[in-house]
Amino acid sequence: MEKAIRTKVRDLFRLAPGREVLAKGWVRTKRGNKNVSFIALNDGSTINNIQIVADVAKFDEDLLKRITTGACIAVTGDLVESLGGGQAVEIQAKSIEIYGEADPNTYPLQKKGHTLEFLRTIAHLRPRTNTFGAVLRIRHAMAFAIHKYFNDKGFVYLHTPVITASDCEGAGEMFQVTTLDLNNPPRLENGQIDYSQDFFGRQTSLTVSGQLEGELGAMALGEIYTFGPTFRAENSNTPRHLAEFWMIEPEMAFYEIEDNMDLAEDFIKSLVRYALDNCMDDLKFLNDMFDKELISRLESVIGTDFVRLTYTEGIRILEASGEKFEFPVSWGVDLQSEHERYLVEKHFGRPVIMTDYPKDIKAFYMKQNDDGKTVRGMDVLFPKIGEIIGGSERESSLEKLEARIRELGMSHETLEWYLDTRRFGSAPHSGFGLGFERLLLFVTGMGNIRDVIPFPRTPKNAEF
Repeated sequence: MEKAIRTKVRDLFRLAPGREVLAKGWVRTKRGNKNVSFIALNDGSTINNIQIVADVAKFDEDLLKRITTGACIAVTGDLVESLGGGQAVEIQAKSIEIYGEADPNTYPLQKKGHTLEFLRTIAHLRPRTNTFGAVLRIRHAMAFAIHKYFNDKGFVYLHTPVITASDCEGAGEMFQVTTLDLNNPPRLENGQIDYSQDFFGRQTSLTVSGQLEGELGAMALGEIYTFGPTFRAENSNTPRHLAEFWMIEPEMAFYEIEDNMDLAEDFIKSLVRYALDNCMDDLKFLNDMFDKELISRLESVIGTDFVRLTYTEGIRILEASGEKFEFPVSWGVDLQSEHERYLVEKHFGRPVIMTDYPKDIKAFYMKQNDDGKTVRGMDVLFPKIGEIIGGSERESSLEKLEARIRELGMSHETLEWYLDTRRFGSAPHSGFGLGFERLLLFVTGMGNIRDVIPFPRTPKNAEF
């Protein structure tokens, strides 16, 4: 008889009983009595375990003893209809090979509930839990759905640099990249560090955004998107901030602010729809274990039109709300997530796209409105999260952009290449950024951004 080919656990559930199969994976649990052992096996392809039934009389006692939670095994046997509840099929084991044992005295993932905080301390093993298996499969599905969405719309995927010299004015929030000897850096006569001797011949940092380079792509290729890691050296120890995270940043030539809002709404709805269509087993698990409203909230997002609201109207609503906010509200303040969530969750009961922010709280490149006070920025605000997307129509006038750079005391010199797009064939254009992990917080219902990325990087933590 020819050797059975391994079948993934996910695919075993799709097969009809009555055939020999080979399954490989890690043991989640083992229970039984002196006659029979029941082994729950999982290989990461699905949230569901396949049950292995081993007749104790047919196996070496020492072999069965070595099969403990965390061990890795290969099982050959007959796929049969399951007599017990909970699964349609199970495997009647004929032979078992142990690939790797796991000492039950030291293996940290035993059959009990572990806190998410504890699991963060063993990030190298947490993908083996149901929760993180589900989160990481959803993370993969969302990454795939993002590429599919833009590819289907004819966008070009543009790789923007991770190491950049653009605007190191905001150096307080940027991680510096250097090969200089930090104990004895070369210095100029005035005592400042001589970066001309550094690897790139100038001061460089890890990128905080691919947007500026993305705009260059849009001004040649029409519609582009970036999807890559970004870095913020903010000392923010909150459930919503990471020092290293992933961003999706589309930039579109010939899009004005309304086109930008339409794309952002369609994009996020299509991602949520993809999750509901393709990740239901994992979503059901997270819904049952963490957030009983998760699936209904996801369904409500795709079935509703987002509210479109100016900043000025939003402030009016917040001021009239009678709510006691931790951060007081008045025209000109940067909205906090408590304000954003009040508008989304309590006032409107659906996502909000807010536009026309005061120019003083927004970035230099946003298109200025005729009132001289506001810019065509837009933020998409979501339940439980607050801001999930930030974007704008970009300023296409060279004169206005240069005036704004002077006003903010930014370095004109390091932005010359960026200003050239306004000198040579400027065009109306727009774009936005979606924080990938913020999206995943929404789609998974997890409460902490550290639990939707495999290896979180936060202040004082770069483990694993």
